[in-house]
Amino acid sequence: MRQLIYYISEQMNPWRNLAIEEALLMKVPKDTVILYLWRNQRTVVIGRNQNCFAECNVKCLEEEGGYLARRLSGGGSVYHDDQNLNFTFLANAEDYNVDMQMEVILRAVKSFGLNAEKTGRNDITIDGRKFSGNAFYQNKEKCYHHGTLLIHTDSEVMSRYLNVSGEKLKSKGVASVKARVVNLGELSPEITVETMKKAMLQAAEDVYGIAPVKADAGVCDQELIARLEKKNASWEWRYGRKIPFTWEKERRFAWGNVHIRLDVNEGVIQQAVIYSDAIDVEWIAALADYMVQKRFRSPLVTETLETDMTKERSMILKDIELMMMEEEE
Repeated sequence: MRQLIYYISEQMNPWRNLAIEEALLMKVPKDTVILYLWRNQRTVVIGRNQNCFAECNVKCLEEEGGYLARRLSGGGSVYHDDQNLNFTFLANAEDYNVDMQMEVILRAVKSFGLNAEKTGRNDITIDGRKFSGNAFYQNKEKCYHHGTLLIHTDSEVMSRYLNVSGEKLKSKGVASVKARVVNLGELSPEITVETMKKAMLQAAEDVYGIAPVKADAGVCDQELIARLEKKNASWEWRYGRKIPFTWEKERRFAWGNVHIRLDVNEGVIQQAVIYSDAIDVEWIAALADYMVQKRFRSPLVTETLETDMTKERSMILKDIELMMMEEEE
């Protein structure tokens, strides 16, 4: 390896930051390691093969102005805010060394007097409490290793977005494994986002024996980044992945009991069944047929049924739509 390049993102849009990451992967030169440092604002990032509806309270996240993002790598869901520093090591296969990359993180944290250790393949902990989750991706001859460094992340908000329970949702996607987490800033008052950036750059220089150089414009293809950002922001990429699941919920209303089961794939309802003791039997059956091929958890699911719409049917429609849109606390 002949050069160590660093790139620090100055903005916090996750769709763009992940686009920069992917573009850097495509453009990483031979004999080079790129260290990319970045932050996102109020974001849940899910793994490539995860079901966002099983992993995240999507409705709460989006209502509060947050972002849902999907990354290229596998692994579990993570919460990012401006007090979480993300890192990515990008290299061609011959320059890619996970042990050295892990050592950079360990040295950076240990420089503050903390005894960090690698646990298993994906986590870095202090006294059994996780502050860094790691994931890995390889595209032909190019690889990256990225992860989180919790500095002063809001754990209350994290729990509100990531903890999903109560609904019957059987998914074939990969599920996250919950773990006890800790903010590094709680363990050392010297640790801030800015001091950790400096510590990571110094640790990288120590481990690789090469002074890191700031990335030049040639490494950052702006047109490519713009195209990748558009993909990352798209409904198809975030929600429409081919991860089939079954969603089921039952509720009692003034007009009767209703039990709905939906088979969903690529974010679209493939089959709908409604069981109900409501008097309006034929209309309830027609409602189930109408849901097919609508996007899951979209107002379009029960947008309109204009034929013979009565006041009571309008009330039933509103109740069912709200039931389908809400997420369990």
